[in-house]
Amino acid sequence: MCSTEPINCFPMLMNILSNTFLRLFNSTERISIWSEPFYSTQNPEVRNEVFFICLTYMLTLAAGLPPHFVASSREDHKVKKLTFLSGLGKK
Repeated sequence: MCSTEPINCFPMLMNILSNTFLRLFNSTERISIWSEPFYSTQNPEVRNEVFFICLTYMLTLAAGLPPHFVASSREDHKVKKLTFLSGLGKK
């Protein structure tokens, strides 16, 4: 019933259960699942465009992450320093 990949098993199982319940309630409608949820394209131009759009997006994200980590790290050091200094003042 299911293929070797476990991700394909859940939609098939839901399809069988849903159609079984529809039959139990005397419905003439049926639910069908997609055999291929992601459209595949054989056109190499479209594939290249999608690849470069995704690559550009990922590079833009990667360029923005280091400043985010630096700012986060500086805030952590400020909090630690203030905690340390307030601990010294209480003694």
